[in-house]
Amino acid sequence: MEETDAGSRVASQPGPDEAEAGAEQESELRPMEINLGPQHPSTHGVLRVVLELNGESVVSCTPHIGYLHTGMEKTIEHQRYQQAITIVDRMDYLSPMTNELGFVLAVEKLLGIEVPRRAQVIRIINAELSRIASHLVWLGTHAMDMGAMSVFFYCFRERELILDLWEAAAGQRMNPTYMRIGGLDGDVPDGWVEKARAFVEEFPTWVRDYYRLLDQNPLWVERLRGNCFLTVEDAIAHGITGPMLRGSGLALDLRKSAPYAGYEEYDFDVPVGERGDAFDRYMVRMREMEESRKIIAQALDRLEPGPVSVRDDKIVPPPKEEISRSMEALIYHFKLMTEGLKVPAGEVYLGIEGPKGEIGYYIVSDGSARPFRCRVRPPCFYNLQGLPLLVRGQLVADVVTAIGSTDIVLGEVDR
Repeated sequence: MEETDAGSRVASQPGPDEAEAGAEQESELRPMEINLGPQHPSTHGVLRVVLELNGESVVSCTPHIGYLHTGMEKTIEHQRYQQAITIVDRMDYLSPMTNELGFVLAVEKLLGIEVPRRAQVIRIINAELSRIASHLVWLGTHAMDMGAMSVFFYCFRERELILDLWEAAAGQRMNPTYMRIGGLDGDVPDGWVEKARAFVEEFPTWVRDYYRLLDQNPLWVERLRGNCFLTVEDAIAHGITGPMLRGSGLALDLRKSAPYAGYEEYDFDVPVGERGDAFDRYMVRMREMEESRKIIAQALDRLEPGPVSVRDDKIVPPPKEEISRSMEALIYHFKLMTEGLKVPAGEVYLGIEGPKGEIGYYIVSDGSARPFRCRVRPPCFYNLQGLPLLVRGQLVADVVTAIGSTDIVLGEVDR
């Protein structure tokens, strides 16, 4: 302090060295807060992540969601049951067939019906194709985030073949609305089974290419191995399912533990990790694609001629050839198209194993043609809760690794 002429005491100004030392001390005591997103390539959607940093180390992480909120659940409650299928398609738009499968199985449980054998097998084929397609997008984009650009083109080349199969069967490459309550929109066209079989036979060669490109890439291995750990206890506490949970070592797969759609008849393994790091989650998804290929091969062998929808004019529209010659069939078709499908009053929850984890549908019916309540249990929403656990104590660059290994689709998180 120094004294002025007026006798008052004022603080002396610190010198340059003292100011720099004080700033360094303040920086050490007070972590820095930065935004990752909401417009950032590595978030794979509109996601804002607030990071608290101490130097380059992450102290805490807070995901902020809601930028893509579309109110899908409430929209479903204002649509007829068959119309709702077009909405669930668009939640996880990378695996629409599994979205559809969970919803139609829930409604069919309320109706107390079981679809014909051929429809059941075709559903499983497309659900597993959806799993492979989703994992291919994950692998290609995750590798690109890590600096391995070539893998992206390989993965999307194979995904195109799956989209071609969907287009041939349903008429659309994305959001196909192929599965219907009571069966399928229609049978697969001529030559479809042969193309699917060719894909299954060639797929192991492509998977070997992925391993060759990534497992020998030191940058990929170093950024994944030993980073972004998730324990089984933390995963269970946060409701995390799917490859993230299995990557931590717990072999929980609803296709095995609570079989649906006939999965109990198929022989496949449930891959698990050992350490729970980002590399284990990568290996689990890679092996899951191989197991899905095995399931599809078995399903193609079991595909026999037969109907692809239940024969009930109150649930499924009559065949077009009947409408032209039967007044009764025409009336049933008219009532279904104008009034909708009436579902008995009751409530149901049905969960299936989607590519990213358990996707479940809780539906309450009041006996009308529209759901009174529809609540979706989305895997990505719960899996995203694990992001702060994955990045705590990691470097800033590892946040990109953590987001990629979580494999989220923000359309499903926000719904």
